[in-house]
Amino acid sequence: MQKLSELNPSEKGYIVKIQGYGGFRKRIIEMGFIKGHQVEVLRKAPLGDPITYRIMGYEVSLRRSVAEQIEVISEKEAEILMSQNPTQYFGTFSEDDFRRVALEKRREINVALVGNPNSGKSTLFNAFTGMHVKVGNYSGVTVDVKKGSCSYKGYRFNFVDLPGTYSISAFSPEERLVRRHIVDEKPDIVLNVLDSGNLERNMYLTTQLIDMNLRSVIALNFYDEFEHRGDKLDIDALGKLIGIPIVPTVAARRQGIDELLDTMIKIYESSDIIDPDGRLIDSVKDDALIERYHHLIELEHRHGKKHSASDIEGSRPLHSIVRHVHINYGSTIEKAIDNIKKVLSANEGAYDSFTPRYIAIALLQHDKDIEGFVARFANYDDVVKCRDEEEKKIEAELRSPAVNAIMDAKYGFIAGALKETFEPVEVDPNVFTPTTRIDKIVTNKYLAYPIFALIIYLMFQATFSLGQYPMDWIDSGVEVLSGWLRSAMPDGMLKDLLIDGIISGVGAVIVFLPNILILYFCMTILDASGYMARAAFIMDRLMHKIGLHGKSFIPLMMGFGCSVPAMMATRTIENRSSRMITIFVTSFVSCSARLPVYILLIGTFFASHKALVMFLVYFTGIAFACIFAKLFKKVLFTKDDTPFVMELPKYRMPQLKYVLRDTWEKGSQYMKKMATTILAGTVIIWALSYFPQAKDDNVSDTQQLEQSYMAQMGKAIEHVMSPLGFDWKISVAVITGAAAKEMVLSTLGILYGVGQDDIESSLPDQLRNAKGTDGQPIYNMATTVALLLFVLLYFPCIAAVVTVRNEAGSWRWALFVVAYTTLLAWIVAFAAYNIIAHGIIQEVVVAIIILLCLLFAANRVVSSRKSKSKCSSCGMC
Repeated sequence: MQKLSELNPSEKGYIVKIQGYGGFRKRIIEMGFIKGHQVEVLRKAPLGDPITYRIMGYEVSLRRSVAEQIEVISEKEAEILMSQNPTQYFGTFSEDDFRRVALEKRREINVALVGNPNSGKSTLFNAFTGMHVKVGNYSGVTVDVKKGSCSYKGYRFNFVDLPGTYSISAFSPEERLVRRHIVDEKPDIVLNVLDSGNLERNMYLTTQLIDMNLRSVIALNFYDEFEHRGDKLDIDALGKLIGIPIVPTVAARRQGIDELLDTMIKIYESSDIIDPDGRLIDSVKDDALIERYHHLIELEHRHGKKHSASDIEGSRPLHSIVRHVHINYGSTIEKAIDNIKKVLSANEGAYDSFTPRYIAIALLQHDKDIEGFVARFANYDDVVKCRDEEEKKIEAELRSPAVNAIMDAKYGFIAGALKETFEPVEVDPNVFTPTTRIDKIVTNKYLAYPIFALIIYLMFQATFSLGQYPMDWIDSGVEVLSGWLRSAMPDGMLKDLLIDGIISGVGAVIVFLPNILILYFCMTILDASGYMARAAFIMDRLMHKIGLHGKSFIPLMMGFGCSVPAMMATRTIENRSSRMITIFVTSFVSCSARLPVYILLIGTFFASHKALVMFLVYFTGIAFACIFAKLFKKVLFTKDDTPFVMELPKYRMPQLKYVLRDTWEKGSQYMKKMATTILAGTVIIWALSYFPQAKDDNVSDTQQLEQSYMAQMGKAIEHVMSPLGFDWKISVAVITGAAAKEMVLSTLGILYGVGQDDIESSLPDQLRNAKGTDGQPIYNMATTVALLLFVLLYFPCIAAVVTVRNEAGSWRWALFVVAYTTLLAWIVAFAAYNIIAHGIIQEVVVAIIILLCLLFAANRVVSSRKSKSKCSSCGMC
């Protein structure tokens, strides 16, 4: 959408909408900038700021920063749109035609969804848009911005699902992200989603939106549970007290969605031009076009006469609810706010982005972002001095820091509003709810950890046992397809590409799709039920012992699915040290991409103890994560941690529809990965194993493979990997696994499939029968364990490395993760191979000594830097 500031002198445009907070919009509308009205650019100052406009016959000068918050459609663009619609616009275009185009262009509403974690925001977003973004019954599911849209009654709604947050004070990454979006993007409506079962806590965020004077609507979610409990709430009365309309919803069943959309349309269209009595404000009351427009969209309003036949009066007129409320913080704080506002008012443009009241309150709360915003003012020192003086007065009179006093006042406002409107059902403290009864078992001091271990073990058991049948069917299908192509196609490069390349490579991965889906299904049930939050709760103490935060457990568990979103989920951890450590050790948590490799090796060589070995592999990864978390806490990140604060949501029965849909979404992403990354990788690997072609036609396929580029690459690094028991084929597979761990399977499938005359021979059979140059089996116990450990410990994939760079803010940290995980994988695999194969420990001792020396050297470097920093800051020399 074009901004008013972008029009050139002598150009005309028509007002579409005004962005910003309520007081700003009101001030601009009072100057004549009303939706649908024509505005002409007269002149710009020599430096481009301010700009003079003609509006409603008057000349008005605006700063560029103000004009940037007014959206317009130029006459030229309007003419193009009208010429494309000759049935509605024909002949000579009148001014009313231009205004109608502007009003039609206005019918696009940008909505930001904000609310506490676990309030049902993402479910509501899905209900609006029909999208399937991830939802979960624990905090931190939404860690970045999700966007979607829908159409309703001629309006296009653009929704943004923001991360759940308890506040927008900008003390944590998600708080900063939410407020930055609200301030920078200036949504037309802020949809505040409340959990009806936790009104008092959820409404703290609402009070901050009130202070910001944002155009808001409240969705009172989980209203079915609210009614089932027997609680009572006067929704209209509460809405009047806080000045925001409230709509009860059940997002999971799409109940209340249409009413919510209707309410947002009416708030969007009426909040700035309808007075508290429901009449159009003076500047538009005689505007016939706007009058017709409001009747067209069925907007409740009154005409000049109280009872006119053309009135549209709804059963719940919003003009009686919507108003800007000032939360009363008490005389002492209110006086401080007024004094700070007076000092701020000396700055031109101080209130373009925030209300003066909000800036003053945020300064008293030592909001770093607002302090940075005010720092550009000429009298910044005076503002800070005034803030500090008022803060001392508050503390002296109220005997409480200003931050706490403001927070207490907010909760006092909430308590007062709920006291007048909310009647909770009396609960017998001796009667346990289902959530309480379950928690007494799963969080029990003695049962919690065994139950958690049992759940994980059963999940792996189901992955193997239930996945075996469809896995065999797919494997048979791949073999049949390969055999048919082998017999039907003439010999040549295309045949080799299809059979030895694509089918051998992709087929080796797609066989394990059922196991992946079963794992996703089980994890989705744990997500949706609310058990994940309990798992974080019971693991908090252990997390702190190893140097992690209790909230770190959620990203680590998400790592079982994929390392990339797991690393992104660390944004919910307030302490940067804990967040960085969690990012660095997430690589050790086995993602779903590693699972096919595990299933192949464990199913082939540990068939009688599959679930147990799988459990041990995953447990080994977690153990290394714990060890290195403790190490990083001691060496790299020594700052104190923040306390563990996390909501324990109610248990909810997972709805099969959503569990299956979420499982399918993840499975489809896995299949897309096979159709793109893995397919492209297999073609490249096949080409490297196919070329250069031998000049002698009598050379066998095996000899041809030994002369290929792939063999040359593998043999070049074989001397580095041979101490682990790896031949050149395994070495190449490990290298290609850096792109995606599934590529390990694809590479093995291609390299061991070349020259296979037995089309019934599956990849497991080929691995069992693989022989080295000495005639001995390549895949013995030692080599298999070493390969399992190497795949477990070295970095997940290139995408994960890029994510480390994005989350940590430096390529240095990303390369550090690549280096230390790869070195660790080599040392551990080396130790395991030599212990199992040779029964000796000399090499193992040497490896451990090398590792300890490296760690000692790293510790000395860090300690030296810290001591130099302390020395330079003491000022004694």
